Amino acid sequence: MEIKSLTENAISLLKELIETPSFSTEEAQTAVLIENWFTNHSIPFHRTENNVWATNKYFDERKPTLMLNSHHDTVKPNTAYTKDPFKAVVEEGKLYGLGSNDAGGCLVSLIATFTHFYTQKNLSYNLIIVASAEEENSGKNGLNSMLPIIPHIDVAIVGEPTLMQLAVAEKGLVVFDAEVVGTPSHAAHPNTNNAIYNSIEVLQWFQNFKFKKTSKALGDVKMTVTQIAAGSQHNVVPAQVNLVVDVRVNDAYSNQEIASILQAKSPCTKITPRSLRLNSSAISTDHPLVKAGIAMGRTTYGSPTLSDQAVLSCQSLKLGPGDSTRSHSADEFIYLSEIEESIQLYVELLNRVLLSAI
Repeated sequence: MEIKSLTENAISLLKELIETPSFSTEEAQTAVLIENWFTNHSIPFHRTENNVWATNKYFDERKPTLMLNSHHDTVKPNTAYTKDPFKAVVEEGKLYGLGSNDAGGCLVSLIATFTHFYTQKNLSYNLIIVASAEEENSGKNGLNSMLPIIPHIDVAIVGEPTLMQLAVAEKGLVVFDAEVVGTPSHAAHPNTNNAIYNSIEVLQWFQNFKFKKTSKALGDVKMTVTQIAAGSQHNVVPAQVNLVVDVRVNDAYSNQEIASILQAKSPCTKITPRSLRLNSSAISTDHPLVKAGIAMGRTTYGSPTLSDQAVLSCQSLKLGPGDSTRSHSADEFIYLSEIEESIQLYVELLNRVLLSAI
């Protein structure tokens, strides 16, 4: 199909997706819309839970495989919305609606790009498109569940809003539950081991501690105490204070290394990672995808936000229309011109890579 026609169809699909609620784990109906796209374009597809995927017509197991991926689930709308989050409205070139920017625009642009290349012969890479579920909640039935099912992938483009610049690295995430203990007592009596007072020193340690290794693309590891809870009565000194610590991990460390360091050095009584599976990710700046993007005038940077890249073990590039700062905001929107441009840029980028010699 002509790129212009694909773009018009992609924008229509995005409007349908916006008007179909698809909170994480509740994406069944948006999965049907994506199935309809493939049916209407005569592309055989598969569905696993709420993940919809397909391979290019001339898939050849002897070739390396490039995955195109974005997600069709959304967060729940916040209370600051002034527009109906489930109504696709275009005003002054902006398409409003929940999931328009994160990551509906990316998803429909990648689906259109895959459709453009679907019937082409003699590509240097196979193509797989995966419209994944449960990205926003890092759920068990998201992209991570698809990796044993789909063919082996060698490299991936993950569609998230990057203003179509090249996010060549992404920070990982480890969330820790920490405890600070003391001696419980009546508030009227002396107590030199008050758990709440003990937590002051611990909080200062988290505020001041610096991990030694930095990253050219991602900078320093960022550690932030995001929650604190203690006590249930005004006249009782609690036995413990519970903390939640959010650690954004650069590509100089594995998540296990971060956990080992904090368990060895932090002054908490106990500190436990909830999960170690959301690792940092990167792609070599010498990879053909990155070199092609740079040749097209795209800039490179390291992304502080998490995506489905975290579950991939292969090299991956985060690239998509829209602006990350609009994600999860009230009255979320994407410019129609961003979608139009992104499909052209995706196609040009893949032309430079897929039509070259293996």
